[in-house]
Amino acid sequence: MPHLLSTSSTLKSCFSRPFTQSTSQQRTTDYPRCFTFKTSGYKCNGLVLQQDPSSHRSCIVRAAAAVPASREAPATNPRSGSSQAAAADGLPKAQKVMVIGGDGYCGWATALHLSNKGYEVAIVDSLVRRLFDHQLGLDSLTPIASIHNRIRRWKSLTGKTIELHIGDICDFEFLEEAFRSFQPDAAVHFGEQRSAPYSMIDRSRAIFTQHNNVIGTLNVLFAIKEFQQDCHLVKLGTMGEYGTPNIDIEEGYITITHNGRTDTLPYPKQASSFYHLSKVHDSHNIAFTCKAWGIRATDLNQGVVYGVRTEETEMHEELQNRLDYDAVFGTALNRFCVQAAVGHPLTVYGKGGQTRGYLDIRDTVQCVELAIANPGRPGEFRVFNQFTEQFSVNELASLVTNAGKKVGLDVKTTSVPNPRVEAEEHYYNAKHTKLIELGLQPHLLSDSLLDSLLNFAVKYKDRVDTKQIMPSVSWKSIGSKPKTLTS
Repeated sequence: MPHLLSTSSTLKSCFSRPFTQSTSQQRTTDYPRCFTFKTSGYKCNGLVLQQDPSSHRSCIVRAAAAVPASREAPATNPRSGSSQAAAADGLPKAQKVMVIGGDGYCGWATALHLSNKGYEVAIVDSLVRRLFDHQLGLDSLTPIASIHNRIRRWKSLTGKTIELHIGDICDFEFLEEAFRSFQPDAAVHFGEQRSAPYSMIDRSRAIFTQHNNVIGTLNVLFAIKEFQQDCHLVKLGTMGEYGTPNIDIEEGYITITHNGRTDTLPYPKQASSFYHLSKVHDSHNIAFTCKAWGIRATDLNQGVVYGVRTEETEMHEELQNRLDYDAVFGTALNRFCVQAAVGHPLTVYGKGGQTRGYLDIRDTVQCVELAIANPGRPGEFRVFNQFTEQFSVNELASLVTNAGKKVGLDVKTTSVPNPRVEAEEHYYNAKHTKLIELGLQPHLLSDSLLDSLLNFAVKYKDRVDTKQIMPSVSWKSIGSKPKTLTS
């Protein structure tokens, strides 16, 4: 078996920690059934990955032993109204789902959830999110295992195999290989740089965000068109595409009467960062390719996600999900709970009236499953607003303060200058009925859930770096020169 780290010496230095768990000394049966590693030759300049056209290598490793059929027998196909070819043993064959970005916060929870539900799952990921932590001096509140150990542990606990394809979807040859190898019935696309503050650090991060997100999504669309035309694209969008208009936010489309004529049009977009703008570009590209090529796609405009635990990640500490609390990648409620746990005042940006949609990580995986199980028609571009409740930042701070008192925490709140350019007091009423109609059973934010999240944060509070709590990225002073957070 070839040594996986030999593919690129420069990539080895960037990703040495994630790859150290998988060397040529490992037994072949420790690997996922199909493990693919491919790079177009990337080199790290200490800040972002840059393509080196002089190098192109790939490596495919297949385990010598398969999982016994009795342990891998899939559940009934969850797709509504469709049937798959029967397996040799007469059992229905589970639908095949490729989870792009399956090593990330939402992607990992989703990959496990779908595998647990009987889908055949393949993860595609470049592991670049782990590199961001190294570059910026950040770390998850929770210790997270390498992707290889995560997948091995899942197999040892459940008998279910998750395929792993490590590479960059901006490299179309790699993506083609993954599509041809796995032949997905659905592709869940989480594989994007997902932080607004990260995209506003400097020019290099802004360009990386737009290139990675827009080109990566275009490659996925072309891969579906060329190699798997019936594949259903389930794309994670964001409620941030809409901005904060002074009218109700519809689900993707709005019917307008103008000068006596009426039409249903895409809802106007008012993105508030280079990250959110990349999502808007994605939406336009997906809508066009659905119309031009007959692709079927569902855009899940997700609100702010909180929580860390799902049924599957609770099964073993090596399956544990990441929890970001820093000002670059941490979402509001997660950040507030960690701040409360370490005795740091809750950092409310500006007036605190910023209102958004929120949902539990358990509802993220449930929404994705519902979208996969109920695909649209060929050529249809569906948009679902994916959240369950709306809160202002001040309301979240109040909820965490009250919950903190119940578990013995003295929680304070402080207002800090808002690093973003956004309305701090505004109207916000977004519709979110389509996923409920498909059967979503939401986990609403409750005292017991907040208690659990706070206790979880207290458990790992010794891992908190308090220097990463305060905002360090300003929308108005975005730099052109690449920098770290400490520079």
